[in-house]
Amino acid sequence: MSSLAAVRAGYEAFEPGAYLQNNYVPPRADFSCEQCVVPWKLRCLAEAFAGGEIGGRTLIDVGSGPTIYQLLSACDHFEEIVATDYLAVNREELRRWARGEPGTFDWSPFIRHVCKIEGRGEHWQDKERRLRQRLRRILPIDVHEPEPLGAPLRPPADALLSAFCLEAVSPDRASFARALAHVGSLLRPGGHALLLGALGESFYLAGAARLPVVPLSEEDVRGALAAAGFALRELRSYRMPPALQTGVDDVAGVFFAHAQKPPLA
Repeated sequence: MSSLAAVRAGYEAFEPGAYLQNNYVPPRADFSCEQCVVPWKLRCLAEAFAGGEIGGRTLIDVGSGPTIYQLLSACDHFEEIVATDYLAVNREELRRWARGEPGTFDWSPFIRHVCKIEGRGEHWQDKERRLRQRLRRILPIDVHEPEPLGAPLRPPADALLSAFCLEAVSPDRASFARALAHVGSLLRPGGHALLLGALGESFYLAGAARLPVVPLSEEDVRGALAAAGFALRELRSYRMPPALQTGVDDVAGVFFAHAQKPPLA
């Protein structure tokens, strides 16, 4: 079995509910502590969109998984959000949330927190409603294919977002860099890319699945973005404190990158 085939086979055991419980409840999602990892991620995204430079018709979220927190600040700046994931179970989890079905993960603490840090006095239910309205397509994707969606995105996206996807589905750094170049083809010239990802992580758990991750450094992220033709605008990093190292992974830290695809000459 090839290394990519082994990665795909491992994800057959992925359990969305277990993944959400491991990463999106306290202590990692403790909104009383701005220094905890989930509030840090939400602030990075809120500040990126607050500048007013990133917006347009379409944002594509690459490898959404079963989560929507990464889209909360984005939904105010795009007419349409396209979510994507390789796994049918994750796409169905997103559809169930978008339809407002009972029994889905409770994202309301996340939405409340984003409304608070954005500081516009918006009611959290208005933001929830807006995201559901603008989450118009939920598509399968394979980032290791030159055409990740199976066909070009028409028109290309004005912005691309990807959180904890590429390093978690790539067997090595070279595959990570190629995947980044592949998904970059979905973005229009001059478009913006926002990436959240793990630093120094070799595995994570999602129920019965123990999934390998390619351990990245900040320099790996810089190099992959440059090789894919992106201009790096900002790179931040977060060191995972011992209190948040709960045994569900061995992540050392998290990066946030804002990059831009060069405009046409």
